[in-house]
Amino acid sequence: MPPRERYHHHVYVVELSDDVWNLGRFRRANPGYRLGQPFVYVGMTGLDPDLRFDKHKAGIQANSYVRDFGVRLLPALYATYNPMPYEAAREMEVELGIALREAGYGVWQA
Repeated sequence: MPPRERYHHHVYVVELSDDVWNLGRFRRANPGYRLGQPFVYVGMTGLDPDLRFDKHKAGIQANSYVRDFGVRLLPALYATYNPMPYEAAREMEVELGIALREAGYGVWQA
């Protein structure tokens, strides 16, 4: 029997500061935003989410919304899914973004 494949891809969610709502591009991407819900970035990575967040904040392969407006990770929204195979993480990133938008969150995905 082959050894069990070790999964190392993760989805992650970063809380964004309220200032992100001042950007027209972000507002246009979230016409269903409900007042009081968080603003978030949803991503996927082959790294530990904590390390990936640190890289965003340091400007290394960073999404500008996370670099400029990222506050903290929100593991309660993603920890149960991780780790997973690459393709599953790609799909989950999209599905999680859709689910959060349907819940009224302001969501950005790269």
